[in-house]
Amino acid sequence: MTIMLLLFGAVLALVLVNVPIAVSLGIVALVAMVTSHGIGSLPNLALVTYNGATNFPLLAIPLFILAGAIMNASGISHRLIAFASSVFGWIRGGLAHVSIGASMFFAEISGSAVADIAALGSILIPAMKEKGYPTPFAAAVMSSAATLAVIIPPSIPMILYAVMAETSVVQLFVAGIVPGVLGGFALMAMAYGLARRYNLPPAEAFAWKRVVSTARDALWAFLLPIIILGGIFGGVVTATEGAALAVIAALFVGLVIYRELDLAHLKLAVIEGGVQTAVVMLLVATSALLGTYLTEMQAPQELARSVSNFTQNKWAVLGLLNLLFLLLGMFLHSAAAIILVVPVVMPLVKAVGIDPIHFGLIVTINLGIGQQTPPVASVLMVASSLAKASIWEVTRVNVWFIGVLVGILLLVTYVPVTGMGLVELFYR
Repeated sequence: MTIMLLLFGAVLALVLVNVPIAVSLGIVALVAMVTSHGIGSLPNLALVTYNGATNFPLLAIPLFILAGAIMNASGISHRLIAFASSVFGWIRGGLAHVSIGASMFFAEISGSAVADIAALGSILIPAMKEKGYPTPFAAAVMSSAATLAVIIPPSIPMILYAVMAETSVVQLFVAGIVPGVLGGFALMAMAYGLARRYNLPPAEAFAWKRVVSTARDALWAFLLPIIILGGIFGGVVTATEGAALAVIAALFVGLVIYRELDLAHLKLAVIEGGVQTAVVMLLVATSALLGTYLTEMQAPQELARSVSNFTQNKWAVLGLLNLLFLLLGMFLHSAAAIILVVPVVMPLVKAVGIDPIHFGLIVTINLGIGQQTPPVASVLMVASSLAKASIWEVTRVNVWFIGVLVGILLLVTYVPVTGMGLVELFYR
């Protein structure tokens, strides 16, 4: 337990002085291994790093990232916004509801909250500001809505968790459906309450003709998640194969159907996908070093024993783990937190009888909330930048939406059927 605290403290200290997280993990693991096993252990480090980054299910991550980047450049986001506006625009504060509705649809394609806010926020935040919405409100509603992208499948953090916990990606995807939809409508309810406070107008009158026309125009955008997720849930393809299918489908829609994807945009999409993938995979590779060291020192088992001696009530343990991940989410990106902590706590999770799928959903929502809470707050940072607003001004409004997400977290934690109902129905 002492060793683990020292290692995590060293990683956190390096991160706080602006050393990249992946580099911090590698440095701490390298020093720990050489200190414990001598310089003779160095030849094994390259092999451990390589093996850590070549797990087959991880191939889904760069493929989903690439698919999302291609879809961003294919006109899909504009069509989703138009459809969401026709459905939700008549409600008071209509553009806020459009932002949340569009995020729910886009979440079924991107799997990334950062991709969601980059694609939709660059359009909707300026539109809200132009209509007289307070700038902090515009940024807050778009930022919190983007979190739905890591709860509603496909979800990149869920893929990472499944690899680290050695559990089913598909069952995790299914577990995220109900909480993601509930979260979306709960955010809409909060947006409506704030819209009444700010006396915001509807975006447009409701008209069935416009709903039908925008739905027809966005038909292929709707078919993409049906084809991809239908294939995964139906057992036709694995999550990794589904990610490859997503890339092919995105190229087909962008080049053949909408014809808005040219070589210049495709090049930018490939570069964007490559950069995002490199960040995640470098984290995975260097964390494998630290994970190997902790396993050799039996640190996860020691943690499980320590907490079990304190309490064996799984609900109390879930409460403690919620606090841990909420705190970690404030300082670490979701990929880093999953890679660094999940392998350590899994022996404890199994020891007290917590279902790994249930726990994976809890971790995902926790770290989604972490994307909204400073100082790291990756999604909040992007939203604030797009809105040209201070993150602290945005946070003062965003706390209301964060409260909604915390409510969904507690519901999922202590009423497991919320997320696990569909999993139990289809897989057990």
